[in-house]
Amino acid sequence: MSEVFIYLIGFLAQAFFGARLISQWFVSERSKKVETPSFYWQLSLLGSILMFMYGYLREDFPIMMGQVFIYLIFIRNLQLQDQWKGANPFLKFIYVGVPALIASYLLYTPNPQWYGLLEKNFVVLGLVGFGLLGQFVFHSRFIYQWVYSEKNRESSLPGGFWILSLFGAMLIFTYGILRRDPVLIISHFFGSIVYVRNMTLLKNSRV
Repeated sequence: MSEVFIYLIGFLAQAFFGARLISQWFVSERSKKVETPSFYWQLSLLGSILMFMYGYLREDFPIMMGQVFIYLIFIRNLQLQDQWKGANPFLKFIYVGVPALIASYLLYTPNPQWYGLLEKNFVVLGLVGFGLLGQFVFHSRFIYQWVYSEKNRESSLPGGFWILSLFGAMLIFTYGILRRDPVLIISHFFGSIVYVRNMTLLKNSRV
């Protein structure tokens, strides 16, 4: 498969992630406080599916694990917003059926190159470890957000979510430079701007 096509999948995934951030940012700016619209989670699900595919095609284990780590949390937030039961059946198939099909494909047609991962030199292993650390920090924001939302019985994006977003984005941005991955570099550079702005909105709303 051509490298251009693979990058197109990655940028399309980031387009969904970018759309969720920009739309959430606009809604929050309008209300002068951090908001959590339901389409934030809907776009997250679509972007996550594509980003997992991108990680597989790039043979990037950290990217793949990052998406697996937080996928069910996106669905849970839609449930907390009472948006899951009434969701369009076609979209539900995409949210649930497509990941199931991808998982089935990976189980029955495994990529032999992944088996040699642990046989590579320590530099590559160190890079994978650094990438996994970045993905863990970045996506642990959704664990924090999930626990916070369950406690308050409503889907919301608290201050800790944006702090973890910023630190995680900085790590993945660095990882993207080391991997020479334009998708990660561009997306996490511009995403950091929105994270800082949301932190400012939260601080101002408490004054």
